[in-house]
Amino acid sequence: MTTVDTHADHSHHGYITDKDKYLNRLKRIEGQARGIHKMVDDEKYCIDILTQISALTSALEAVAVGLLEDHLRHCVVDAARAGGDEAEAKIVEASQAIARLVR
Repeated sequence: MTTVDTHADHSHHGYITDKDKYLNRLKRIEGQARGIHKMVDDEKYCIDILTQISALTSALEAVAVGLLEDHLRHCVVDAARAGGDEAEAKIVEASQAIARLVR
């Protein structure tokens, strides 16, 4: 999957102070995904695989919520202080991100 940073003009992102924490969590998530792959390859019991998928989903959601909170605390707050079109754009952007998370 390719990601594009549409906001590369920022000098830093809200998560930067917790970057190592996020990277460590994502490494664990990668390991969980590989474990699920192995479980399917080894033809493990369906319910056991579904249990691991649920754990993986929860781990990803925790990362997403953390990133969203950091975004609100930094990017959105900074834009709100600046006001104008940037503030409105950040609020819309955050609302759309929340909508994607709750689908």
